[in-house]
Amino acid sequence: MPVIVIKDIEQAIPLAEALAEAGLTVLEITLRTACALDAISSLRTRFPELLIGAGTLRQISQVSAVVDAGAQFAVSPGYDPDLGETCRKHSLDLLPGIASASELMRANRDGFYFVKLFPAETIGGMRLIQSLASPFAETIFCPTGGIDVSKAKDYLAMSNVACIGGSWMIPATALAKEDWLLIRDLASQAQALERAFTA
Repeated sequence: MPVIVIKDIEQAIPLAEALAEAGLTVLEITLRTACALDAISSLRTRFPELLIGAGTLRQISQVSAVVDAGAQFAVSPGYDPDLGETCRKHSLDLLPGIASASELMRANRDGFYFVKLFPAETIGGMRLIQSLASPFAETIFCPTGGIDVSKAKDYLAMSNVACIGGSWMIPATALAKEDWLLIRDLASQAQALERAFTA
């Protein structure tokens, strides 16, 4: 799942086109820029076939805004029970972030069994996921943070990993140059990894 930072609204459509052409159909637009909500709204209108989510959801006040923008899911860097409850009230699917067993217990208690491990590489990555596999056998992970294409294959081979979030297929230099061909090629490599593990 591409983790996308849109700084220039004019880049949203061509970037999504490049990713969609490569077969990536789930996009996370982070709420880190002033135009993020406009980007989500534009992409939902232009690409009804894609699943567009809002990333970096941290505040309860953001929930109604991302729903109004048309986001179909949300991703948070950590877990806040009040944020989780507010998302439920708005029928907004949330992928909450966790970084420890204690946080995972709280998320599970509130009914979240599909979670984001963040920042994955910094906090133990695959070794942490392996350690959590037995006591949290019902939990499925989406590791994000510090993962590139060379590490992605090993993560995807883990039975309790459903997907990976990352920005390696959208290098800042390529985005600045609007090199959509390079971004499409990198996204195709990511999609090839997914196909290899779902075939």
